[in-house]
Amino acid sequence: MKAEDLLNRYNSGQRDFQGIDLKETDLINVNLTGCNFSQADFRQARLGKSNFSHCNLTQANLSEAILWGTDLSQTNLSQSLLRDADLSGANLVQTNLTAAYLIKACLCGVNLNGAILRHAALIEVDFRTTSDQRTDLGKADLENADLSYANLSAALLYQANLKGAKLCRAYLSPNPHHDSFQTDLTEANLQGADLSYADLSRAILYGANLRGADLTGTILTETDLREALMPARTYSNLL
Repeated sequence: MKAEDLLNRYNSGQRDFQGIDLKETDLINVNLTGCNFSQADFRQARLGKSNFSHCNLTQANLSEAILWGTDLSQTNLSQSLLRDADLSGANLVQTNLTAAYLIKACLCGVNLNGAILRHAALIEVDFRTTSDQRTDLGKADLENADLSYANLSAALLYQANLKGAKLCRAYLSPNPHHDSFQTDLTEANLQGADLSYADLSRAILYGANLRGADLTGTILTETDLREALMPARTYSNLL
């Protein structure tokens, strides 16, 4: 379907577009709030600055899509495909990304405050803070998510639920270009998380729960671990 046809149908009151084919479509700076796009094909579509809030995008394919500054707040993106998608500066507040596939996606400066990312695949995802805004994952639910090799430099992860998450070789140190911003994991739940060989130097883990976490080879240089609940095992890198 062409963008013009979609917008005409939307303006006439249609909201059900389940399974629609919108590959490589330009839908920039448009309003499509409240639609059913479940199982829709948005591969390589350009959707920047558009409003997709309160939509159903369950099992939608958004691989390699451009979503710069797109409003996806309170949208259901569970089991969606977002491989190599660019979501820089997008609004994903309270968005459901349960079991979403976001491998190698760009989420620099994104707002995921209160989002649900349980069991999501976030391998090699770029969450770096930008010059415009800090990546916000505060209070996000990332239980059992795979964040291996993810770049979370200077991100806000305060009170995030990372129970059982995989953060093997993830980067959580300050960005050299934003050295004053530290990755904030204040009161985060990292119980049973895999932090092996992750770089947490200068990160803030004040009051965080690290019980049962794997800290094998974890870099904790100048890390703020005040009042943190630590694993029972003593690691040489903490001495």
